[in-house]
Parts: sequence; structure tokens; C-alpha cells
Amino acid sequence: MNFALPMPRARLSVADDFARDLLGRIIRGLLVALGLLVVVAGVLIAPLPGPMGLPIVVIGLMIVLRNSFKARKRFVRFQHAHPKLVFPIRRLLRREPEVLQVAWQQLLRMERLILPRRWRVAVRWRQSVKRRR
Repeated sequence: MNFALPMPRARLSVADDFARDLLGRIIRGLLVALGLLVVVAGVLIAPLPGPMGLPIVVIGLMIVLRNSFKARKRFVRFQHAHPKLVFPIRRLLRREPEVLQVAWQQLLRMERLILPRRWRVAVRWRQSVKRRR
């Protein structure tokens, strides 16, 4: 003997679909605005001592690119136009970002741009580690 009563099925109306779609768009728009605010905050923090500007910009880009198709499309176009500029940022946007490798690569690049050859310490460290292997 079964005492379970059948539950009436909830019928989704067009209004429910419209409300769900509208709510999703509003949330996506708010997340894009939040991501843009984080990017602007990272750019404003960048001149301060320390490397805190880049991680904050990357977090803001992650938020924006995950929630905006147009921004993702523009980012891909920019990436094709300037691959060397965008490559470190793309490495940080991966699911498992290579933070230490990107930081080391950027340190080597900055050292090469700023310091004369005889003062480059990081290059010597890298060469000594390669010799030990």
C-alpha cells in the first residue's frame, strides 16, 4: 500500500523564463561593473611600491572576461594584435595559473630593460641553477 501523494508539477510560464533571463543579465552586468572597478583599482595601485597592481588587474580581467562576451572578443583581438604583451596575462588567467613562472619571467624582462649587463643578478642566478642540474 502506497501512501505517497503525487505532487503537482510546477509549470514554468513565459514570465518565469523572462524573469530568470532578466535576473541573469542584471547579475552579469553587475559583475562586469565590479570587474571594471577592480581593474581601475589595480591601475591606480600600480604606481605604488610592490607588485600589487598586476594581480589586482588580472583578477578584474578574470571577472570581466568570464561575464562579458564582447569583452572576451575584444581581448582575443588584442591578443592576436599584441601577443607578447598579453601572453603573461593569459598565463595568469588560466584555471591553474603559473604565478611563479610569470613573476620570474617578468623579473628577467624588467632586469634586462633597466639594468646594465654587469648588474643583472637574476640572469646569473638562472644560469647557476641550470649548471647545477
